Amino acid sequence: MSGTIRTTKGRGRLYDSILDTVGDTPVIRINNLAPEGVTIYVKAEFFNPAASVKDRLALNIIEAAERSGALKPGQTVVEATSGNTGIGLAMVCAQKGYPLVVTMAESFSVERRRLMRMLGAKVVLTPKAQKGTGMYNKAVELAEKHGWFLARQFETEANADIHESTTAQEILGDFAGQRLDYIVTGYGTGGTVSGLSRVLRRERPEVKIILTEPANAALVSSGTPQDRGPDHAPAGSHPAFEPHPIQGWTPDFIPWVLQEALDKKGYDDLIPIPGAEGMDWARKLAAREGILTGVSGGSTFAVAMRIAEKAEPGTVILSMMPDTGERYLSTPLFEPFAEDMDDEERALSESTPGYRMG
Repeated sequence: MSGTIRTTKGRGRLYDSILDTVGDTPVIRINNLAPEGVTIYVKAEFFNPAASVKDRLALNIIEAAERSGALKPGQTVVEATSGNTGIGLAMVCAQKGYPLVVTMAESFSVERRRLMRMLGAKVVLTPKAQKGTGMYNKAVELAEKHGWFLARQFETEANADIHESTTAQEILGDFAGQRLDYIVTGYGTGGTVSGLSRVLRRERPEVKIILTEPANAALVSSGTPQDRGPDHAPAGSHPAFEPHPIQGWTPDFIPWVLQEALDKKGYDDLIPIPGAEGMDWARKLAAREGILTGVSGGSTFAVAMRIAEKAEPGTVILSMMPDTGERYLSTPLFEPFAEDMDDEERALSESTPGYRMG
């Protein structure tokens, strides 16, 4: 390949709006980190236009509500989010002309709230101590007080439905006639695993679906059911929850959308992962593969690597990559990388006659 000049021909179509570019994300082989004899692929959801898997559900929530009449022209949309769903909703609402208000716990990264504001949304921060249920309850209160449309990503059927009709179908198409042994995914709302399991259990029953969650917030592993209120909403924090660094994964309750996969055995194994291990693999993916993903992507890949290390030769694993590493610049993921030059970089700078700084 080194002697070949790459060429491109365009996609063969013109897009009517940014929303038409959601989905059809690429599956990419891991070349340098995978153990010998085992093939690992990642499904790069950061190729979505707003750079995360949540673009899918954001678009379907709005369009399903438009079809049903639940969302009226010009009505304000409100939702609680750790960031990616809010960014996806901000993109969709900007294109379709809906005002958007997002509620978000103040503990999530500042770049997320800035991105939403740049896309035209209003961001209401809730106290860190109130965790995910705090931002959830604030969104419900705002919807009830002002008559806004509540997106309800944690309960709506539109969530898993879009993964059934797009994400799962893409995987079937990309692996048609090809071996696939494992798919690894975490959960935020649970839409990905619930949607994938509907299709893969029927079309590719030999594929094992591996679910993962933070080791110190192992809600599903605890076996303790989630208390629920009206409309399947969480009735308070789950007792097994502790704050964890894997943003976008595992709020302080078990979402109703995920409950489908739990009740119908939509996964084959559950492997918790420490956040620090996920960050380490996210950094390795960037430095060794050129794949820039966030903490959730690194954590999913960490579980894929655990499986790969024990797998038989020839095993094929697909790891979901939910978002881009650029969502985490202000978080511990980037702490090892200083803004200023380190000693080695300074030595390189001083190694030529043109060195002059300060």
